Formats: sequence, C-alpha cells, structure tokens
Amino acid sequence: MTPLVDVVMVILIFLMLAGSFAGAEHYLVSNVPFTDKGAGGEPPPPGFVPDEPLEIRVDSPNPDQFIARAGQITVENADKLRVLLEKMRDQLELAGTKREKVQVVISPGRNVKYKFLVEVYQASLQADFKKVGFAPAH
Repeated sequence: MTPLVDVVMVILIFLMLAGSFAGAEHYLVSNVPFTDKGAGGEPPPPGFVPDEPLEIRVDSPNPDQFIARAGQITVENADKLRVLLEKMRDQLELAGTKREKVQVVISPGRNVKYKFLVEVYQASLQADFKKVGFAPAH
C-alpha cells in the first residue's frame, strides 16, 4: 500500500508542476476603472476624477438580431454602430473629453446572445475607445 501512495504522490506532483496555472482566456477582458457603485467596495484613490460614462444597452427582440442604444442613437448593425460611435467619439473630443477618459459600458439585456455582445464590443474597440467593459444584465 505504501508504494502505491508514493507513486500517486509522484504523479500528482508531476501533474501540478507540468500543468499550466494561467490557462487561456475564455472571457472578454473588462478594463473599466473605478466606479461609485460596485461589489469591490474599494474607495477610489485621493484626487480621482471619474471617467465620462457612455452606456450601450443591447437588447434582442428576436434570436437573429440585436438593437444597440447609445445616447440618442439606436442601431441594429455592428458596422453602423461603429460609425456612429466614431462620430460620438469625435464630438466628445471636440467638447474637450479625451478618449482615454471615456468609459464605455456595454449593458446586455437578459436574452441577448454572446455573439451580439462580441459584435458590440468589437465595434466599440474599432471606434478607438480605450476603456470598454460590461455591466450586469438588465
């Protein structure tokens, strides 16, 4: 019995050393900074100035399409969303807000498919917004 335990321990140690603890990323990265609300409860650092929020609400009236609403715009296509987000980015820069200080938050509806969220996420990144993250489903 003792040699069997030794063999199992050697195999276990080998698998732990040979295995990778940092696996591939299976989730979209959210790089949204501090907000007033949140589960972390970490107070913001002294002198912290919050970013300008830009919420994109994504709903799905049927399984084959999505509707994205950002401010006054409503679109059903990721390419149109990208173009309109670029115009919105330019307007914010003309108003004096740098794109690094704009916080894009994608807020999905309950029945939205992940592929639609990925399209909205890519459109936001292609519009050259630096901080794009996700909010809980509404």
